[in-house]
Amino acid sequence: MKKTETTLPGVLILEPRVFGDDRGFFLESYNERVFAELGIRDRFVQDNHSYSSRNVVRGLHYQIQQPQGKLVRVIMGEIVDIAVDLRQSSATLGKWESFRLSGENKRMLWLPVGFAHGFCVVSETAHVLYKTTDYYAPEHERTVAWNDPALHIDWQLDGEPIVSAKDKHGQPFLECEKFR
Repeated sequence: MKKTETTLPGVLILEPRVFGDDRGFFLESYNERVFAELGIRDRFVQDNHSYSSRNVVRGLHYQIQQPQGKLVRVIMGEIVDIAVDLRQSSATLGKWESFRLSGENKRMLWLPVGFAHGFCVVSETAHVLYKTTDYYAPEHERTVAWNDPALHIDWQLDGEPIVSAKDKHGQPFLECEKFR
């Protein structure tokens, strides 16, 4: 597994070894021992699968209690994945970075606790899988406004965004609860 650091400390791009031939391919998407060697020792407790169409924007989500680290990958299609640093003690508080994840490039994104997360589908459709380090707790979920002008996130949209009612009511970054 190849590990690449990003501009956001703790956020990693992971590229598994892919074994391909004329039948297709095989890859190991998770191995506790390998991840521990990469410095990811978190325990995963939940797997999620999201299916979306082009220009669907999901996020920017985080939980103030039961915070979740996330291991994100795309098995079909392509997304622009966004991580926003919400750690008060971080030198990169309020900074964001985008990552192209696709079924073709097979990259994975590791987001430790302390980040808001969202994505936009840039292919016709996309299947996104992600593992979390704690359970979903809707009473503790918060949303940073995906289109907050203070963040200036480039979602790389190709048309009008498709956003849920919940995500349309996200908090401005300056008003959202941050991690200590």
